[in-house]
Amino acid sequence: MIEYELARINKLIYHRLHDVESDLAPELNESAYFRADESEDEALRRIFLKPFNQVAQTQEFTHPVALELNPLFSLCKSMELGQDFVFCSKGMAKHLHDVSRHPAIPGGDLFVIQFQDVTFGNAVFDALGIYKIENKDFFIETSEVITGETGLRFRKGIGSKKFEKALLVLFSEDTGYTLLPLEKAGGETEYWTRDFVGAQSKNDHINHTNAVLTLTKNFVTQQYPEQFEINKADQIDLLNRSVDFFKKNETFDKRSFEQEVLQDAEVIRSFHEYNKQYSEEVNWELADHFEISQQAVKKQQRIFKSVLKLDKNFHIYIHGNRSLIEQGTDPDGRKFYKIYYENEA
Repeated sequence: MIEYELARINKLIYHRLHDVESDLAPELNESAYFRADESEDEALRRIFLKPFNQVAQTQEFTHPVALELNPLFSLCKSMELGQDFVFCSKGMAKHLHDVSRHPAIPGGDLFVIQFQDVTFGNAVFDALGIYKIENKDFFIETSEVITGETGLRFRKGIGSKKFEKALLVLFSEDTGYTLLPLEKAGGETEYWTRDFVGAQSKNDHINHTNAVLTLTKNFVTQQYPEQFEINKADQIDLLNRSVDFFKKNETFDKRSFEQEVLQDAEVIRSFHEYNKQYSEEVNWELADHFEISQQAVKKQQRIFKSVLKLDKNFHIYIHGNRSLIEQGTDPDGRKFYKIYYENEA
């Protein structure tokens, strides 16, 4: 999770990009923006850093030949090494313009912001924020009443809504730059991540947490029912135990996970086979040991369904002790669940 309250903005600039059909070159600013006071800085930090609190995946720069040939990586590296901020930001605007050749790609404002003391996890980083603002919100501006007339007018501007395209680059030298991506769903092209950023998933604890949780969910809901007899209640219980393991532990150990959650030797053997198949399909080698990202667990937990749906009449939410729910069939052949409880809310 990003902590931005103590972060500082060193420099900020924006450039105007036009859509491809206009055939116009980018409008490039020649100087960085000067902030008036701390309250303005506070608003900018909230607008441009707070949205990254929801990011539960990380990326890193990549290139099929050599990392130095990735244009955005080279520009970020130059900026980190102290080369002219305005010059490098112009290079980013030109690079984005060059890869925005699809007619569905709209124009917009490209913001480039240099941050200091951004906290991510338990570490503090210098960082660079890159944002493309394609749509602006309406807001009401009020001013002093002059000659009896109301000082009010509508304007369009940038607020704290989710950005269409954004990237926070954390300058983490020991493990390579860490990229936190934001991208609004439903985009028509892949130009931002693939062509402008040039990114791939980073081999770190956040993505290992995501990968193992996804693997486990798919195994329990797809592979397990094909090889073993399991009813829906037991399936949900297994999913709940999987998430609970990640929630209560700081580190993941594959052997401990298998013994505590999967338990049965045949199920564990099936899990190993599914693990191998899954790794080959997604081209990702799952680690046996890693630090658990609780932010990733929190986000993944939303897709671990704990709802038992019975025809169209009942939904039973199973969150805890599996032994408190029993399944059976009455003498007339009707299926039923028996639920034990102490308190009624």
